[in-house]
Amino acid sequence: MLLTKECDYGVRTVRALADGGKKTVAGICKKELIPTPYAYKIMKKLEHAGILQSIRGRDGGYQLAKPLNTITLLDIVTAIDENLFINECLSNKKHCPINDPDDPCTVHIELDRMQSILVAELQSKSMHEILRHDLH
Repeated sequence: MLLTKECDYGVRTVRALADGGKKTVAGICKKELIPTPYAYKIMKKLEHAGILQSIRGRDGGYQLAKPLNTITLLDIVTAIDENLFINECLSNKKHCPINDPDDPCTVHIELDRMQSILVAELQSKSMHEILRHDLH
């Protein structure tokens, strides 16, 4: 499984704002090498998820909406891509023609185990912990 380019840009956006300050979209894009057409879409998703706050007006921009130590990679990834599954058979929205929901196959069970580990790891550290060396 690969995280999407949008997820990568979402993480970079949070990194650009990690110092707690307000930055313009242009400033974030320049600092983190994010193409501007992607930036607005990503920032809207991060704002909707409560990670970013937009500030309107002439001196507007974006800033973190909550402390960096409360944001995890899982928060960012699920804000950008709501369905983070290593295989679509793990989604409740997809019906597996092979698996009975009450008696899944051993492959499904193993993928589900791996999915749980991935989710746990993505939420195991805050962005402050991950970026702490970059913040000094």
